[in-house]
Amino acid sequence: MIKVTIDGRDVELENPVTVLEAAKQAGIIIPTLCYFEGLTPFGGCRLCLVEVEKLPKLQTSCTLMTADGMVVRTETEQIKAARRSILEFLLINHPLDCPFCDKAGECDLQDLVARYGPEAGRFAEGKRRHPESFDDPIIVRNMERCVLCTRCVRMCNDLQASYSISVTGRGSHSFVEPFSGGKYNCEYCGNCLTVCPVGAIMSRLHRHTYRPWFVEKEIETVCGFCGVGCSMVLQMRENSIIRAIPRTEVGFNKGLLCVRGRFGYESIESEEQLTTPLMRVDGDLKQVSWEEAITFIARRLKEIKETFGGKAIGAVASGRCTNEDNYMLQKFIRFVIGSNNIDSSARNYYAPAETYLESIFGQGITANLISGIANSDGVLVVGGDPTAINPILGLQIRASWRGGGKVIALGVPGGLKRFVAYELMPTPYSEEIVLSAIVGRLLKGKTFSGENAVVEAKLRSLRMPSDEELSVTGISPEDIARASDDLAGMATPVVVIGPDIIQRERASKNLFLLGAIAYLINARIFLLSERPNYQGVMDMGCLPDFLPGGRPVELEMFRHKIEGALDLKAPSDKGLTFFEMINEAESGGLKALYVMGENPLFNIPDSARVKKALGNLDLLVVQDIHLTETAEIADVVLPATAWPEKEGTFTNLERRVQRVRKARRGKLASYGRDDWKIIADIAERFGMTKKYRRVEDVWEEIMHVSALHTGLGYEDIADGKAVWPYSGEPLRGMEGDFSVEGLEDLPRVQDSEKPYLMIEKPLYHSGTFSRRSSALLSIYPEPCLMINPLLSERLGLAEGERARISNKRGVLELKVKLNKDVPDGQVLLSNTFEGFGAMSLIGFSIDSAIGSLYIRDNSVRVEKVLV
Repeated sequence: MIKVTIDGRDVELENPVTVLEAAKQAGIIIPTLCYFEGLTPFGGCRLCLVEVEKLPKLQTSCTLMTADGMVVRTETEQIKAARRSILEFLLINHPLDCPFCDKAGECDLQDLVARYGPEAGRFAEGKRRHPESFDDPIIVRNMERCVLCTRCVRMCNDLQASYSISVTGRGSHSFVEPFSGGKYNCEYCGNCLTVCPVGAIMSRLHRHTYRPWFVEKEIETVCGFCGVGCSMVLQMRENSIIRAIPRTEVGFNKGLLCVRGRFGYESIESEEQLTTPLMRVDGDLKQVSWEEAITFIARRLKEIKETFGGKAIGAVASGRCTNEDNYMLQKFIRFVIGSNNIDSSARNYYAPAETYLESIFGQGITANLISGIANSDGVLVVGGDPTAINPILGLQIRASWRGGGKVIALGVPGGLKRFVAYELMPTPYSEEIVLSAIVGRLLKGKTFSGENAVVEAKLRSLRMPSDEELSVTGISPEDIARASDDLAGMATPVVVIGPDIIQRERASKNLFLLGAIAYLINARIFLLSERPNYQGVMDMGCLPDFLPGGRPVELEMFRHKIEGALDLKAPSDKGLTFFEMINEAESGGLKALYVMGENPLFNIPDSARVKKALGNLDLLVVQDIHLTETAEIADVVLPATAWPEKEGTFTNLERRVQRVRKARRGKLASYGRDDWKIIADIAERFGMTKKYRRVEDVWEEIMHVSALHTGLGYEDIADGKAVWPYSGEPLRGMEGDFSVEGLEDLPRVQDSEKPYLMIEKPLYHSGTFSRRSSALLSIYPEPCLMINPLLSERLGLAEGERARISNKRGVLELKVKLNKDVPDGQVLLSNTFEGFGAMSLIGFSIDSAIGSLYIRDNSVRVEKVLV
């Protein structure tokens, strides 16, 4: 125990910390400009000077470590005079433009000058001049205000690890600039905005429109863009979000946000948001009242149920909606309509992958803390770029690298490119062979522990590739040996699994191999989640074969328990998956589909086939925020609220339940309603007697029904206690035997004369939701075809020219963007922009073992558009 005295207060410290941190623990705030929690101490501004007994000079408290018996004073006359002098020096060049500066009111320099002085400056020389930069659409730089605290540079380097800005020049000509020159070429996380203590780096979105005193209220909530679940604060004025900011003391993201979380809220403010129910009349969608729309839906669903039975009706839940929304939808479909046909886009990869891994290792195998990745000594990444899909999780991988960890990526490393030890870039669709080779190498000379007999038995049957068979992958045996030996040498490894490796043929084999690697090196597994609540969708029972709490629907004991709690009956047989519902709609077996917060027409491959299937339905109801591609062909469209407009909970990819809080209300009286409330209103027309006045009533029922969430109240969630396995009852004994397709053979890797069209997952967009954010559009404004320069040269295409890509499913014409990180033989296109979705040109099939979709028939002809 270290004992120090600060300003007469005795402070006891369990671990050595700096004097600045020790003072903070004692409630004493020492002023500083260059210190920021989480960044490496710099000691540059000198404002944190303190007196320490027996030391002759003032010391910088941010760099001075405490020692037992140390006596410190933080506010003597000598210290105040020193701080006043330092501030006077800073003001030599800092403009006195506080009435004009957007930082006024939350400027650290302004506050310190008001506290310490000087009242007037003695320097009559002219201030330095540097033109304000408006080259960037998002960030405006005013380097005349910069005090060179280097917080922004250290944030960019030390925590974000983007290395995009630096101090340039010398002496009074020192300025912070992006390496790219005027416009930034970075990840646009905006974390440099968070740490700038003055108005040197500001958001251009808020220029001359934001002041701290404009903020009428602040709402602490959770980001609605991906499955990490970053905490953030929405600042509100006149029912509009004026800024989204992080707070270091709020949430496990510790003051970090990504570009989507910080700037993507503009999607919510879009004028395109639905405000009134729409119903198809004479072929067109017409505005109708809520009463008319709900009455029509209830009547048509009753007619379909009476004529064809409950199994002719299905529903699609949403990873963008809250747990309460999804629970209510499954209750309506399963217990009121009488159909287990409920699923979501989590079926694309997340739900089948987690279910399969849990069948191998048990429930909760992917429930690992994201913050723990930074402490691992090695990370294996397969199936996608974590820094784009789940950016804050990706930062944890970079942190592991900074701590000496080794990062190995199979496939395009993306934002991890400068952090990987070496690149393993296999030829398209040959990952299974590479993973088999790695497992084979890990097994050499290894004795099985006997901990999981089923896994070990299957590993004994696993076909290992020969060197000749490995050659088709483009990965050498030496590379396999190096990667395998590195993995075997890790003490606290992590395996991160992305969607791409699951959306391959024989997904069960890929998942088994990744699970086997994790088993052999004793690694924690993380499953990337593209939506904020994929996990909650599953936990709430929005699966055709599982009830709320992860209980199998076909097991009578579990079903009867929930039926007893609700006093309602549910079908005993397994329902249809998302894709099976599409197939049934195509064949005429499914008559009605209720889609909540999802856009299957755009987000499922083979759009033409999906459109034809949905067109066969007798009733298509879409409940969403905007008029999506699916909503445009619906019979009824119901306007719903977005995540900043509702109360409820999300469950993130580490299975942490978090509160979502309402920040804004609707613009009009008839504006969108909460998803759960709309469905409850329809269910009442079916005779459901249970009344829900508030969202808390829905959560109380979830606690009552779901054994997993028993005793988990909103208070516990708000206190951060809702971390897996909560206080409920996880289902034990799920693990056992499982099937692996192609265990004893290897896939045949086929060459294609045409390039493969792969789906780009851009950092700056999140499916169709973000394409209505003007801020994100200013960074990534239009669809473009990413091509490797080698391929573009062969095709005669240059940067900025237009290319035509086509196959039997359609034709798209796009601007070409060269990217040397795109593998030769592939082209990338995002599935974001209306009319230019990559999914429209891609075919798919359903994996027979785990039920996920796998992409096929995705080769395209690429040619130059002649003007």
